[in-house]
Amino acid sequence: MEVKGFKFSAVEAAVKKPGRLDLGLIFSETPAAVSAVFTTNRVKAAPVLLCMERVGAPCQALVVNSGNANACTGSRGMEDARKTAQLVAEGLGIPDEAALVSSTGVIGQPLPMDRITAAIPQLIEGLSTGTLDDISRAIMTTDTFPKLETRSGEAGGVPYTVAGIAKGAGMIMPNMATMLAFIVTDAAVDPGCLQRIFREACDSSFNVISVDGDTSTNDTALIMANGAAENPLIGEGMPEASRFAGLVHDLLLSLAKQIVKDGEGATKFVTIRVNNASSVAEAKQAAMAIANSLLVKTAFFGQDANWGRIIAAVGYSGALVDPDSVDIFFDDVQMASDGVFAGGDAEQRGTEVLNRKEFTVTVDLKVGKGTATVYTSDLSYDYVKINADYRT
Repeated sequence: MEVKGFKFSAVEAAVKKPGRLDLGLIFSETPAAVSAVFTTNRVKAAPVLLCMERVGAPCQALVVNSGNANACTGSRGMEDARKTAQLVAEGLGIPDEAALVSSTGVIGQPLPMDRITAAIPQLIEGLSTGTLDDISRAIMTTDTFPKLETRSGEAGGVPYTVAGIAKGAGMIMPNMATMLAFIVTDAAVDPGCLQRIFREACDSSFNVISVDGDTSTNDTALIMANGAAENPLIGEGMPEASRFAGLVHDLLLSLAKQIVKDGEGATKFVTIRVNNASSVAEAKQAAMAIANSLLVKTAFFGQDANWGRIIAAVGYSGALVDPDSVDIFFDDVQMASDGVFAGGDAEQRGTEVLNRKEFTVTVDLKVGKGTATVYTSDLSYDYVKINADYRT
């Protein structure tokens, strides 16, 4: 997979412990247009704050580490983030402000700057042979598999590539983006158009998933477009903009679904659809309440067709609900009709649906025309085990 004008590298810096790749670098040979969305958590990590300062101007480099979030580390954290960007910029011969940083891992511990500083020359040297897949592995924390997707398109008859990686398995309920996601494209795209497309794509992908209802201090989703494909500039109102937007959305949604499937200890991938709500916003509100309910998620794990937990979640979601009009389905099995048990063999057939690794829960509120779809996982014993031992 080649994205023209981009180079990649990943090395072992032993940020948390030795034995794995944990420091990655994405480098654009020419300045790239950048768009990003960040966590809405009021506690933001130093790398998020630094990126928020710099995104908006063209950039050329992004350095990312796993194992340490560099969050809640005070003034030292900002100094370390700036120093990391400075060292990478110096090594690449680019301006300091053209380098961005990102981190993921344990909160509240300073970065081991001695080890990161020592690894940066090797990181830069590795740009000649590294791949985006290397970085997808370097940003993993509790992930069980790397997440990488590519798409191809064309504008004005000129082909271009969009490629992306993401990490995330726990602390997942985005309110902008989630986890970390880095997208690169050699397409030439107007910066304002790129910003709109990327924000809308995040809203309909990363913003419709939940594993455990937690929004991280480090959530960052970012796209770089360097124009190395030399296509005619993609701008607002052009057919090419719609096609590019479709590719970006499709890529992000695939990455988002992979995150849910990799949810810490997850055994189920569940699609939640709420139909005929009073508005799209209230449909999403109700769907997220279902997706985040611990009782619903544990019922999914236990394969218990307890539709009562679902209607209860809808009831407290804040969405407009007429309890005498709600229908609930597990795939094509109707569990509730007008707010009461559908009867017959619904319990048995519903349990059979929940035995599947993937299924859909549909809730019809019948109070309007708003519809929303979100994606979630179950909550298993392993989720507790993983997070009880996360720092050790």
